[in-house]
Amino acid sequence: MNIHKVEIEIGGRTLSFETGKLAKQSNGSVVVRQDDSMVLMTACASTSDVPFDFLPLTVVYQDRTGGYGSIPGGYLKREGRPSERETLISRLIDRPIRPQFPKHFRREMQVIATVMSYDQSSDTDVLALCGAAAALHVSDIPMEAPVAGVRIVRLDGEFKINPSIEEQDRADINLVVAGSRDGICMVEGGADEAQEDAMIEAMDLAFAEIQKIIDAIEELRALAGKEKITVEPAPELNEDVLAQMIDLGAQDALVEALAIVGKHERKDGLKAARNGIIDAVLERIESKAAAEGLDEVAVEDVLSNARSDAKKAWDKQLSKTMRKTVAEKGIRIDGRSTDEIRDIWVEVGVAPRAHGSAVFTRGETQGFITASLGVLDEAQRIEQPNFKGEQRWMLQYNFPPFSTGEVRRMGGPKRREVGHGVLAHRAIEPVLPSAEEFPYVFRCSADILESNGSSSMATVCGASLSLMDAGVPISSPVAGIAMGLIKEDDQYVVLSDILGDEDHLGDMDFKVTGSAKGITAFQMDTKIGSIPRDVMFKAMNQAKEGRIHILGEMAKVISAPREELSDYAPRITTIQIKPDKIRDVIGKGGNVIRGMQDEFDVKISIEDSGAVSIAAKSQEVTDAVINRIRELTEEPEIGKMYLGTVKRIEDFGAFVEILPNVEGLVHISQLEQGRVDKVTDICQEGDEMLVKVIPPDRSGRLRLSRKEALDL
Repeated sequence: MNIHKVEIEIGGRTLSFETGKLAKQSNGSVVVRQDDSMVLMTACASTSDVPFDFLPLTVVYQDRTGGYGSIPGGYLKREGRPSERETLISRLIDRPIRPQFPKHFRREMQVIATVMSYDQSSDTDVLALCGAAAALHVSDIPMEAPVAGVRIVRLDGEFKINPSIEEQDRADINLVVAGSRDGICMVEGGADEAQEDAMIEAMDLAFAEIQKIIDAIEELRALAGKEKITVEPAPELNEDVLAQMIDLGAQDALVEALAIVGKHERKDGLKAARNGIIDAVLERIESKAAAEGLDEVAVEDVLSNARSDAKKAWDKQLSKTMRKTVAEKGIRIDGRSTDEIRDIWVEVGVAPRAHGSAVFTRGETQGFITASLGVLDEAQRIEQPNFKGEQRWMLQYNFPPFSTGEVRRMGGPKRREVGHGVLAHRAIEPVLPSAEEFPYVFRCSADILESNGSSSMATVCGASLSLMDAGVPISSPVAGIAMGLIKEDDQYVVLSDILGDEDHLGDMDFKVTGSAKGITAFQMDTKIGSIPRDVMFKAMNQAKEGRIHILGEMAKVISAPREELSDYAPRITTIQIKPDKIRDVIGKGGNVIRGMQDEFDVKISIEDSGAVSIAAKSQEVTDAVINRIRELTEEPEIGKMYLGTVKRIEDFGAFVEILPNVEGLVHISQLEQGRVDKVTDICQEGDEMLVKVIPPDRSGRLRLSRKEALDL
């Protein structure tokens, strides 16, 4: 075997790339390793083009439980459908590598990440990202530039590259940054209301480390790289067809249609203009072919080619016109200036039975978001390679087909829905109260009702509003904005609050969320390889202005959490019991706690620490439950009187239950002042008996006295 390995030091630890040993039948394979974590990355491509008008790239990241010495849970002991973590890492790998392929490359490609070993001390996401770039670079699959990525966090004011999971948990900035030689091409992460300067500093430091990794990937290619597949030049545009379209008024028709404000109206206008111009061009070409004496079959062939050429020419001219208008005049599709935000309309308390609800509308994008409160044992239980525990805060994003006026098959959440939901979840998390401050679990469900760009940012705004409507004491309202970019030659124009068409025809999708204090979440993708630093800085500052404006519009409707919870939200009270009394409250097989929940119509959750949360509909019910729990967990006090029940009679005395599951012995000598011949002369099983707790015996067992109680 011809094995090659390259090692570098990143973040104080060794990062290695090895090829030539495993998965050699793929176009390219690399094992990337850091400490005891190993990820096998493979890249494969079909041998011929496929008839798609997009890059047919699929990225799959898969954890393997055997890599960290575990067996999958559930009835079937094998890995199943992708987890949320696997979906997110697949997207994380896809986003920086996709722009690096030739634009007209149409071979089907598959990049697969398989975790071989995982030490559970740090994440494997950036390992897989770097490994994907390395596998593609050493393969024969054409890639215009290698990329790499690192995770960077800020701990106690200091930045650290590729930290441990424990360090990530303590960090106030946590970003994954990917880049090429020329600049940043992807950013993903969150922060505890950080400032723009700090985020730029983090990206600068990350970019420097990325260059070291790219050096290593280049070195690996020099040692083991395959000759790249030759990519045929993109077919040239039929200039004759384009000239005829312009002659027939295509440019004027485009400008007129693009000026239509409404999304669907603009789409219909563009479609009508396109069909009219193309039909006119085809009529000319058909007349010319007939004049040349071509037969019917030949004419059809000419028209078929001309129709295809005309569609391509129209699409190119559409993109060129939109971009040129923005770059030269600073006027966008809907007539806004480059930094102008669409009209915002907000309503809260929309759903009367929801604990909190809001509708957030920005232009033609609208989200309906509800907030629900629950007890702590309703938290999401998570079991992942890098985390096992519970999650109090949940947010799910749904994108139904009617939001764009379409008919599509509905099923489980798609990758995009998962990704948007996690972004919005991350955006809100820094402002949420702790369990000690607010002992609730909270979940937001976001349904996009209309979509024309920035629906994930509408979700962030709506989630913040619905939580405040529910009375959740968030520290600050949070808003989000999606920024775009038009690059024409050396000119960069940053756009605020982009439309769907601007996202489709533009060069960047940059989402920033935060409060008035600072940034809470951050996501940036490009279509042009990378973004220069100064453009990033401009986009961030322009995003801040837009974010503050949106927060101001939200504050006109609700500016702080409501002081009272919804009438339909549970009232949660937390009390503390001794941990060794938990079993008394739960009971055998859970019979005691279930009985209380059924009797009082409440929800009760108990933590290992002894914290008991009671969710009830009124304070009176809560007080009754607390009294019952106090009875179950109360410990006998020496000298205190109790009215108990005789549970068992022996020759030497009677056993009396004075508290639930707490029995003590009343010795025959403690039944009366005088002599007692038989215990049954004084009491029978089931009788009530007033007793006093007296000092325990030598073994510490509980002793009771009826005699002393009678004296009192």
